[in-house]
Amino acid sequence: MPAAQLIPVRDLQSCCAPLTREAISSGNAESLARSLKALADPSRLRLLSLVAAHEGGEACVCDLTDPLGLSQPTVSHHLKVLVDAGYLSVQKRGTWHYYGLVPGALDSAAGLLATV
Repeated sequence: MPAAQLIPVRDLQSCCAPLTREAISSGNAESLARSLKALADPSRLRLLSLVAAHEGGEACVCDLTDPLGLSQPTVSHHLKVLVDAGYLSVQKRGTWHYYGLVPGALDSAAGLLATV
């Protein structure tokens, strides 16, 4: 069975209306649930905040392992999940990968849950 594809957060607004304005289709509900599941982990939420608060708004994996108290492979896995979900972008510089928040990604996710 092929792996389920995530809809990047930046594309969710085009497929999904805010949940309180109209009923969401089952397909869109599954896509939205997968994208929100990427956020539903304490380490990933901390990673987002650490990246956003880091100088210049981007951070290297080497900057993130100590604050989280996790191994580099575990942090890299969590970062990949956040990149695949469209919350973070990644740029390779030499041997290091630098991560930054995708502008508006969290706003898009929050907008889907808006009550008005």
